[in-house]
Amino acid sequence: MRIVGLTGGISSGKSTVSNLFKSRGIPVVDADIVARNVVRKGTGGWKKIKKEFGDAILLESGEIDRARLGQIVFSDPEKRQLLNRLLAPHISTGILWEVIKLWLKGCKVIILDIPLLFETKMNLWTHPVIVVWVDPETQIQRLMARDGISEEQARNRIEAQMALDLKREKADLVIDNSGSLEETKVKFDQVLSRVNSPLSLKERTFSRDGVLSILLSVVVGIVVIKKNVS
Repeated sequence: MRIVGLTGGISSGKSTVSNLFKSRGIPVVDADIVARNVVRKGTGGWKKIKKEFGDAILLESGEIDRARLGQIVFSDPEKRQLLNRLLAPHISTGILWEVIKLWLKGCKVIILDIPLLFETKMNLWTHPVIVVWVDPETQIQRLMARDGISEEQARNRIEAQMALDLKREKADLVIDNSGSLEETKVKFDQVLSRVNSPLSLKERTFSRDGVLSILLSVVVGIVVIKKNVS
């Protein structure tokens, strides 16, 4: 089994590329979806957030007000680190189980769509790693248009993440999404040929030991997060 890492930055177009993979029949494990699931009302993640951030971040339904929580953590690095520390174990475990379920179904290639792929060290058990890159000014303009925020707010959100240029340096494959959708599709097709290339012997013989190695990497990722934010 081939586990491909997909990452980028806010408003870089990672979701566009993720959807292109889905349209070609390649399963995608979306960390954002996993993250939403682990903070649903009554879950362990929900209880941790409620305890640390208070009832002010809850909607009338009792669910987390993600927009309100986002405003808080993007404006306060310490609270952003706290949130990452609280949710990292839940998200990593959720991703692991999604991978195992797809492996048991016989999937040969799986895309892991993870915004914090490098930060959590999950790139250690994905190959190749694809970074969706966009030039800084285009990223700012797209974020402003998407969320209806000021340039200052957009810059603050972008600067709260690892720089896309640094992610590009760490990548095996890069998709430049600075242009039109059609241009991105052309670049995607080039990357897709690499992703769909014949599996190596190691990938073909991926077994229970492989799953255990992933579990170990998840644990390492969690430890790294806690160390970095403590």
